[in-house]
Formats: sequence, structure tokens, C-alpha cells
Amino acid sequence: MAKKRDRQNEKTGPTVYKQPSPKKQSAYKDRDFISRFSHTTLIIAISFITWLFYKASLNNQFTDWDDKGYLLNNLLLKDLSFNGLKNIFVTPVMGHYHPITILIYALEYHLVQFDPWLYHFDSVLFHMFCVILSYWLVYLLTQNKTVSSITALLFSLHPMHVESVAWIAGRKDVLCTMFYFAACICYLYYLRTNDIKKKRPRYAGVFILYLLALLCKPIAVTLPLVLLLLDYYEKLNWKTSVFFEKIPFFITAVFFGLLSIEISRTGGVMDIHKVDYTFFERINLMGYTLFLYLWKALLPIHLHNFYPYPSKVNGSIPYYYFSFPLIIAAASFAFWYYFRHKKEIVFGMLFFMANIALLVKFIPVGDAIVAERYTYASYFGLFFIIGWLVSSFISKGNYQYPKYLVLIVCFFFMGYATSERCKVWYDARSLWTDEMVKEGAQAPVAYNNLGFYYFEKRTANATPAERKRDADSALYMLRKAVEFKPDYVNAIEGLGILYFMNHTTDSSLFYFRKFLELKPCSESYYDYALLLDNTNQRDSALLDYTQSIMLDSTNWKPRLNRGIIYQQQRDYERAIIDFDKAIKIDSTLGSAYYQRSICETVLGNRTRALEDVEKARRLGFAEIDSRFYNSLKNQ
Repeated sequence: MAKKRDRQNEKTGPTVYKQPSPKKQSAYKDRDFISRFSHTTLIIAISFITWLFYKASLNNQFTDWDDKGYLLNNLLLKDLSFNGLKNIFVTPVMGHYHPITILIYALEYHLVQFDPWLYHFDSVLFHMFCVILSYWLVYLLTQNKTVSSITALLFSLHPMHVESVAWIAGRKDVLCTMFYFAACICYLYYLRTNDIKKKRPRYAGVFILYLLALLCKPIAVTLPLVLLLLDYYEKLNWKTSVFFEKIPFFITAVFFGLLSIEISRTGGVMDIHKVDYTFFERINLMGYTLFLYLWKALLPIHLHNFYPYPSKVNGSIPYYYFSFPLIIAAASFAFWYYFRHKKEIVFGMLFFMANIALLVKFIPVGDAIVAERYTYASYFGLFFIIGWLVSSFISKGNYQYPKYLVLIVCFFFMGYATSERCKVWYDARSLWTDEMVKEGAQAPVAYNNLGFYYFEKRTANATPAERKRDADSALYMLRKAVEFKPDYVNAIEGLGILYFMNHTTDSSLFYFRKFLELKPCSESYYDYALLLDNTNQRDSALLDYTQSIMLDSTNWKPRLNRGIIYQQQRDYERAIIDFDKAIKIDSTLGSAYYQRSICETVLGNRTRALEDVEKARRLGFAEIDSRFYNSLKNQ
């Protein structure tokens, strides 16, 4: 009979949930005054607190850190037609695949264009949804309102979460986590029903929410592991059927993982950090990274938005990095020895590890070793542990109210730190000034981005004195960036552009050549060709424009400028081909329409030429020759 029951379980799956007995539930029973409040009251209170401390971000502007790539310069946002929607789902942005995130940006753009208030409002709103879902998820696990409330408040107010919420381009983490938590909740309902009619749609619901999370950010590939953790928490036997029902999730995870790697590789995001670390040094850096994430969870101070890899001194990283793997190993042993029988703590720690493991870089990729946004979902596990431990402490003995008073004070200071951190993200200047003050010589990125901030401010100001001041500030910042990091290609390119705009040809040529040597890409060839073009070396410029196009066929700038050179050389057919392709890339290029109209006029296609001039006028192109336009109009 026992064998028969086992075979039956394997057919139907071991996910039959039995309500724990009252005796077993006693470990979770609320023993303090929070149990007197309804879920609705608690959720409203937590949501209000979240809004109270995050409302400072509603006044923020766009920054110059990925906001341009994801929003301000992203043509995908401007087209919500069928083809536009298809393009959103097939086109990577900045070396990443986040179509649902881009789709929501597009909807916001069509409502308010680039008014930053709505984007920040929605980010806070999505964060509030995540907070509510974290409360709901913890309550399903523990049936304890105190644990749920503390976990949700930690998730809401922890300063390490500010980057994902106050930074518009960081919203992908919030959206991904929202669907991720919803999938976990749906999975618990799936486990806890014995009705086959309800199990199937709930299983489908888990999978759909998983897909939505992946389409917000592929880091959600870790969900199948978390589903196994939920099986462990629910004390289900890990039989064949438990793993069998996860097969579609693991297959989808592998597909999205490989897709993400390929997109990141072709987009340049997977570029290896230029400093070469040995295998042993990489192990130590992984230990440092994991230690830093754990330390910042407990003591979130000295936060900044860029954590660089350590520089080598005399051919090696500083000696104290070698202690971090030992610290992690000792802490892991102690954790396992003391808490291996506490499923709440084991679940929370493994949840954290499952979600942070892919972000602890054994292969040094990019320039940052740590990112605060990586903690958005992963910290839930640590907050769950803290919530459970604090709730257990409060429920023991008397003097509950003084304990709650201490807890309230801690949350207040955490919320205050979060509110102040939101103000740091006000705009590019406040963001990178904060970084520069904290890091100094270790922050060439801050100097570089401040340099570009002043550079763009210079182009917007009309007063000559202000333009000179901003130009001098931009030059100073970019020079400091190159001084601290001599191979910093972004700063080198910026110096080349600044000297080019100041008509300092020799200096511009020096930096553009250096940029091309360090990074032979479409952009560097374009910059160098532009300098040659403006110094009347057009034959050489043609070659570099062509090379730029070959390296990136989606860049309209070399197409347009090469077409203008062909036009000047009276090769009108080739010029029209380039203008056509530039317009196909960006249909709002008034200059391309106007230049094409000149070529069409010479070739005798005056009707089409008039259409192009009219289109250029509608697009706001201001450099139209009135006599040329009138001659076409009166033909």
C-alpha cells in the first residue's frame, strides 16, 4: 500500500499541501499588538511610510547615467504602432534586453514626453507594489504580521534600494522584482491547493509571471532555484515530480541566460575589465564583493553609485583583500552550525545567495565590482531573516513597547537616510558631485560625467561668460578624469570634442587619434572623420565615415555626413542612398530630408524634392534656403 501511494504521488506531484497543526503553527502565531491590526491597515500604513520617504525623488530630473540611452535618445519610445511594438520586443537597448521596461517607458513618453515627474512617480509606485508583495509573501510563509511588517519596511526603506527607485534607468530591477515576488506568491497558492482545477491555472500563472519578470530583466533566471527553496520551506519531499514540474522553468532560464549573454557580448557590455587579475585574486575579490553586500545590508553608510575594482599595487591587489574569503568561510561555517535547523534563516540566506550569485563577478566585467541596484531583489532574503529574528526577540518576555520604540527609531533614521539619498539623485551634477567628494582620486567616472554635464550645460547657455565658465569646468573635469585614468576612452573622446568645438585642431586631433587607438569603434571613426571633414580632408573623411558605418549600421550620423560629402562631390545617386538610409534609421532627421531634396532637384525630381522640403519644415529644420524652397513651391 505504501508503494502504491508513492506511485500515486509521483503522478499527481508531491505538491499536496496540508495545513500545519495548531501546535506547529504556534511558532508563527502573533504574540504582540501588531496582530490586532488588519492586513489592510498595515499595508496602507507601510505604503504611506514608503511614499513619505521616497517623495523627495519626485522632484528629480533625468541624469546622464543611462537615462539618455534608455529614454532621451531612445527612438523606440516614439512609435507605438504594431511595427513599433515589434521593434521594442526584438531590439536590445544599450546591450541589454528589457522589452517590457522599454514598453512602459514608451507609454509614459506618449503621455508626457520627457517630463521626469511621471517617470519618478511611476518608479515609486512600482516600488510600493514590491513592498506590498513582500509583505504578502512573508505572511504566506509565516502567518505572522510582525515578521511581514518588519520585512516589508526594511525592503521599503533600506538606502541600498534607492538607486533602483530614484534612478529612472534603474527601474528594470523594480519591475523584475515585482513580477518575481508575484510568481513566488502564485507558486505558494499552487502548492497549497489540492484541487486539480485550480492547480493548473496557478501553475500557468507562475510561468507567465516568470516570463514577465524575465522580459523586464533577465536576472530573473534565478526563480526556478527559489521555487525549490519554497518547496523546502513548505517541507515537501524533493522527489522526481518536484524537479519535473520545474523543467519548463529551467529550460526558459537557460534560453534567456544565453540570449542575455549574447546580447551583452555583441553590445560591448561583457567587455572584460582591463586590469588582469589572477585566479587567486579573483577568489579574493569575490569574497570582498559578497562581504560588502552583507555589510551594507547591516550598516548602509558611505553609499555611492560607483564601486570601482581595486587597483594593483606593485603587481598585486592590496593585502587586506585576501582576508575576505576567510571571513566569508568562517561566517558560513558559523551560520550553518548554529542555524541549519532554522528553516526561516536557511531559506532567507539561500534566497539571498541564489539572487546575488550571478552578480558576484568571478570574471571581472565592466568597471564596477559592486552595484547597489543588484541588492534590490536579493536583500529580501536578508530582510526576512532580520524580520524573523526581531519578531522573535520582541515576542519574548515583557517590555514590548520599549522594544517597538527602538525599532521605530531605527526605521525613522533609515527612512531619513533614504530620503537624503533620493536627493543625491536629483540630477547629474548632484549625483557625480556626491561621488567625487566621497571617492576623490578613485572616482574618474565622476569627473568624466561631471565634465560632460558642464559640456552639455555649455551648449545650452546663451551668455558668453557662462559658456566660457562651463567650458573651462568641462575641460578641467575631463582632464582630471584622464589624469586619474590615462586610458579612459570616454573622457578622451570628450576632450577631443571640446577642443574641436573650440577650434583647437591640434589638441582635438591628438585626443581623437588616442580615442581611435584605444577603442576602434563606430563612434571613434566617426569623430575622427568629422575632424578630417571639417579640415577639408574629405577623401580621408569618406574612408573613416565608411568604416564607422561598417562597424555600426544603425548610426545615422556617418550616413548623413558621408551623404553630404557625396553631394559636394556631385555624386548625387550615392548621396541619396545615404540620406535614404539615415531617414530609415531616424525618420525625424529634418536635415536628411533637406539634403535629399537638393539632390533630387539636381536630378530633376522636383516634386519629390518639394515633399522633402515640406517634411523638413514640419520637423522644425531651420536652415532651409527660402529662395530654394520658393522656387520649388512655384514650379
